[in-house]
Amino acid sequence: MKKLVVLSGAGISAESGIKTFRDMGGLWNKYDVMEVASPEAWAKNPNLVHQFYNERRRQLFKCKPNSAHDHIYDLEKYFDVDIVTQNVDDLHERAGSSKVLHLHGELKKARSSVDSNLVYDLNKWELSLNDKCEKGSPLRPHIVWFGENVPTISEAAKIVKQADLFLIIGTSMNVYPAAGLIDFVADNVPIYVIDPNQPLLKSDRDITFIKEKACAGMSKLYDILHLSSKK
Repeated sequence: MKKLVVLSGAGISAESGIKTFRDMGGLWNKYDVMEVASPEAWAKNPNLVHQFYNERRRQLFKCKPNSAHDHIYDLEKYFDVDIVTQNVDDLHERAGSSKVLHLHGELKKARSSVDSNLVYDLNKWELSLNDKCEKGSPLRPHIVWFGENVPTISEAAKIVKQADLFLIIGTSMNVYPAAGLIDFVADNVPIYVIDPNQPLLKSDRDITFIKEKACAGMSKLYDILHLSSKK
């Protein structure tokens, strides 16, 4: 069974109602990123940081996977599918996908502010400084903030190297190190990109662009890959 590796971004979750950060009207137009998504912000005003992520979490609890998530899951019938996602939501998992690696953390998890190995699942949307880890330290969002290392990037690169097909969906490919993962795709591997705004990719590869939003584009690609799997 061929391995399909999917690199997903905010565009796939936008059609489930989750606000993106960089589009017009996105979250960064309402918030200063350094005030809510950086280690400095946590040190300066942890209550504001919690407020920001509580809003994101409350929204996520109301959202459901869309047909793009469903089609990616359905491709597990024909391919060994690995998902590397920049998204902090759990919509891929809720759609049924069995192998999902989060680059930038997970919104429905929290971790100790003194020991990054202490990670906890959340069954509520609201988190405050009163929520503590077993060492007595306040819990912080389990999110990779600006200025922090991406701990899963090496694992992601290993997965991408194994791809027989590579799909990029819903990401502008402007955020590093995630955008650099395309450089780990083997030379003979077909690359598909689904995005209504064709990303400028620093690659001389033969790339198939599907200039659609995630749901419509994934419907088209599902038919293409389904047919190719039977050859």
